[in-house]
Amino acid sequence: MPETQNSTIERDKLLTTSQAASYLGVTKNYLERLRVFGTGPVFIKSGRQVRYDRADLDEWRPARRCRSTSDNGATA
Repeated sequence: MPETQNSTIERDKLLTTSQAASYLGVTKNYLERLRVFGTGPVFIKSGRQVRYDRADLDEWRPARRCRSTSDNGATA
């Protein structure tokens, strides 16, 4: 079945774990660990493939802002 242009555009918009980690400025291992504990950004899983939407990464990042080292990641 041929790939439609829309599915190609959607796939190109999604980032791999390595790309998402680079975009966020963290390591791939750190992002994988966050995924295991459910504390990281929302991700899309299809079979064994994990992808991240850039909009979800942008939404997750401000939630990690802190005013001090004793904050638990609550929005400042």
